[in-house]
Amino acid sequence: MTATLSPSLADTVTRRFASRTRMAFAIPAAILAYLVYAAISFDIAGLMQRARFDNAAILLGDFWSYKTHVTRDNRSDRVTVAIEGEAKGTYPDGMLPDWVMISGTTTAIDLGDGHIVTYDDQGARYVIPGYGTIDIHPVAGKPVLTAPQPIPDWISVSENKVSATTDHGRFSYSRSKVETFKYEPGWELWFFTLDSPFYGKSWTELFTLATSADRIDPARSNLGYMASQFWTNKMWRHGDVAWAIFETILMAFLGTMTAALVALPLGFLAARNFNPLGPLRFAARRVFDFIRGVDGLIWTIILSRAFGPGPMTGAIAIAITDTGTFGKTFSEALENIDEKQVEGIQSTGANSLQRARFGVIPQVTPVLLSQILYYLESNTRSATVIGAIVGGGIGLLLTQAIITQKDWEEVAYYMVLIILMVMAMDSLSGWLRRKLIKGTQG
Repeated sequence: MTATLSPSLADTVTRRFASRTRMAFAIPAAILAYLVYAAISFDIAGLMQRARFDNAAILLGDFWSYKTHVTRDNRSDRVTVAIEGEAKGTYPDGMLPDWVMISGTTTAIDLGDGHIVTYDDQGARYVIPGYGTIDIHPVAGKPVLTAPQPIPDWISVSENKVSATTDHGRFSYSRSKVETFKYEPGWELWFFTLDSPFYGKSWTELFTLATSADRIDPARSNLGYMASQFWTNKMWRHGDVAWAIFETILMAFLGTMTAALVALPLGFLAARNFNPLGPLRFAARRVFDFIRGVDGLIWTIILSRAFGPGPMTGAIAIAITDTGTFGKTFSEALENIDEKQVEGIQSTGANSLQRARFGVIPQVTPVLLSQILYYLESNTRSATVIGAIVGGGIGLLLTQAIITQKDWEEVAYYMVLIILMVMAMDSLSGWLRRKLIKGTQG
């Protein structure tokens, strides 16, 4: 026996199938059209043409390496060798790296694999294996280049400056100076600076100095001297960085806890089952919406103009923003409590404060603590950006390092510390959440 569909039912099935088929093709077509529009609107093609991936590669290389500047002042013929070109990282006389040799007016720089740069009275030369020699000598104060033709793209020539960038370093010659950069892996001077008595010592030598060797400074132990030299490192400023990390965490903590303390009573005011006055509830909820509707960065800028820069301004900005968020979540948690527990407390003759203390707070505490701890962790990240605006915390140091565009290994150092700080706060908030909410058995 064969079942047959009525004409009306068959027509309905056909229309539904056709409608779903059109929708199945329409959605991908709409997405494709949107992507094409976005690519044209944001000029993706032009962006790719303007992209400088070579600069990006140099930047990423600076994250894990450092450069030593070998500079000769063409007016005084004075040669200086300095890590990152800083006065704090300048090698003293008689303590030059082994790849720099100075003899009279001649300076020889061995960049490795046959790449040799020479400064002398006639100018400067850069011997590049596989290409030839770049020879530069001044004529009427202007650098004149002699090099194998044609000139490759990695050599830049202008009226007053000649520069070359190879895999072994960078070289530039101008009216005022000739300079060579040599890149090496690592974060040099991270432990001790050049003027420290512990610079250049191996781990074995440092261990011996810390445990059994005679004191370098009679007033303190060698281990304490090492710790002091590390903490007051003039290049990396570990003490200042540690204080900046503390300021960032303090901003997040003060802002989050202040917001929670302010939002809790306001949450009762906005909860339907605790405040029967509709206009008052409406006003409280609209205040929460207004505070949450303005982004935290906007509040930060407004407050920085009102109170001036500083970590406390950042903490106030976090507190204002989170008051709106906490007020909304706390009021919703209060509206979803089990009324039977409150009624049981009320039957004992308890007043309003006692009902809230023993019937309400124990129910909402897990939710409140979970929200507070989550936002404490989140605000630790936000405090980095806020600190860059108000001039406090690790965000300020990070911004300063980025603006200089010189020591990108310092940027990497601060970024690593920020990630470790966020990871530590995540682990701490998770541990507190388990202890406070689930108890010792959690």
